Amino acid sequence: MSEIWTAVDTYLGTLFPDDAVLQAAVERGRTEGLPEIAVSPMQGRLLNILARAMGARAILEVGTLAGYSAIWLGRALPADGRMITLEVDAHHAEVARANLASAGLQNVEVRLGAARTTLPQLIEESAGPFDLIFIDADKVGYPEYFTWSLDLSHAGTLIIADNVVRHGNILDENTDDVSSRAIREFNAMIAADARVDATVLQVVGVKGHDGLAFAVVR
Repeated sequence: MSEIWTAVDTYLGTLFPDDAVLQAAVERGRTEGLPEIAVSPMQGRLLNILARAMGARAILEVGTLAGYSAIWLGRALPADGRMITLEVDAHHAEVARANLASAGLQNVEVRLGAARTTLPQLIEESAGPFDLIFIDADKVGYPEYFTWSLDLSHAGTLIIADNVVRHGNILDENTDDVSSRAIREFNAMIAADARVDATVLQVVGVKGHDGLAFAVVR
């Protein structure tokens, strides 16, 4: 089945190809030695469409990498919109800033530091609320990131989290994988939290078998 998933995603990519700026961002990340774990082109396009459909004016991203998803999200903002993306690795942040500059996105700030530090700082600064929050960072931190995201939200904020199925590893409640255990906790949190309406969708394609979580703040 994985061969079919990949083939279909590749075919869809020929219908909806990345433009030169996005392709260059991917290539810069590859040349600079960054791991190739960003969202797929189809997922990036989905993030852009969702942000535009809801009229997002303020976006927060947890986990920047080379800035690929930040470009998709930043492009959805109006001229006076703003976005903050958080990155723990200084080299990744440098590459992302270069990619965002090449994309002409001057209203996207890459903030360096561990999200466990920068998210509380955003709360202290009253940087929120944000209309859309995208979480795609270390999986162990997802439960904390979700809690802080709620403090940076308003009614109607859309919180999206990537990699929440982990090739089906979330089925194993006794797994030794700390990331999968954290994602199981995260999924249970959004399902039980009365402050949001949430769902999780499985996703297959060039990134294999995984999933996206969606939570709308009440």
